[in-house]
Amino acid sequence: MQPAIYLDNSATTPVLPGIAAVMHKMLVENYGNPSSLHGLGIAAEKALAHARRQVAGLIGARPAEIYFTSGGTEANNWAVWGISRARRRQGKHIITTAVEHSSLLAACRRLEAEGYEVTYLPVDSRGVIRPADLEAALREDTILVSVMSVNNETGALQPVGEVARLVHSKSRAVLHVDHIQGYGKIPLNCQKVGIDLLSLSAHKIHGPKGTGALYIKEGLRLEPLLVGGEQEAGRRAGTENTAGIAAFGLAAELAAAHMEERVARMREIKIELATRLLESIPGARINGPPPEEGAPHILNVSFPGVRAEVLVHMLEQRGVYVSTGSACHSRKQEASHVLKALHLERWRLEGAIRISLGALNTPDEVTPAVEAIKECVTELWAL
Repeated sequence: MQPAIYLDNSATTPVLPGIAAVMHKMLVENYGNPSSLHGLGIAAEKALAHARRQVAGLIGARPAEIYFTSGGTEANNWAVWGISRARRRQGKHIITTAVEHSSLLAACRRLEAEGYEVTYLPVDSRGVIRPADLEAALREDTILVSVMSVNNETGALQPVGEVARLVHSKSRAVLHVDHIQGYGKIPLNCQKVGIDLLSLSAHKIHGPKGTGALYIKEGLRLEPLLVGGEQEAGRRAGTENTAGIAAFGLAAELAAAHMEERVARMREIKIELATRLLESIPGARINGPPPEEGAPHILNVSFPGVRAEVLVHMLEQRGVYVSTGSACHSRKQEASHVLKALHLERWRLEGAIRISLGALNTPDEVTPAVEAIKECVTELWAL
């Protein structure tokens, strides 16, 4: 049997052995509660401080501006809910995009039910917002603008620098960036760009699930989402997941050290996959930005006359793992809201798969992956 070819790294990544070893050591040796006053607690607190420095270093932040969470979903929810509470006297208008992650959109919809107004910016055929639309949407009562850096389904890159310039020059709003898919792949310096809040997740960079972080610019008022404890400088209650956080820290350090080579390899593989698929499968279409553009690790492609969920299962039987889109909605039998926002034909909505790369993928996987996809599509056409 051929070894598995894992091409679903935007859903989650395998934990690297060295990172797993750090996590194991924290679980069985350095297992103290970081709030405890004895030696084990102090050692655990030092591990948290070290991880905070590691995570902060990759985004040009101060360690004190990093607040650990249970993952990206909590970070996104905290950003939206916390600003809505902290700034409700200033206004109740929020701006985001039509292609954000479901954790962000669901938080906005909940606020709409409470009387907040949310503007959802449209995107062009590449999945990118137009800065002019943002400028036109900004109002005196706008309290938050939330834009992802990298789309989790298409790999489209939003113009975060231009967004930051407009937000801070044309309004008093806070800027939140969902950087979960871009962390460790797309360089982004919070201080230089002018980002106020930024969401991160460990399991997208070969760290463990259940660990994330929210960057909160020094001095920014943000209401806590979880209360009942003084952890994370009193801003996020609950005993810290020290094992996960220590592993997150090492994952961030490794991502920073190897970013250039990882990104170059992933981009090479992505472009080769796209080229070979378009050449070998008649009618195949890329969704979102051209392969040479966008994030280096995400490729979304549609095949005519194919149901994506059927293709995904057929590929699994051949040891190739891809997805139909966001893992948070992959079990729902409905078209992706991201692809709908691109105004694609129905066959492209129904036949779209996402291929996403990680640090462990190699160019040698391109040929067997393309051959497997071609075989499965051809079989489906013959039915």
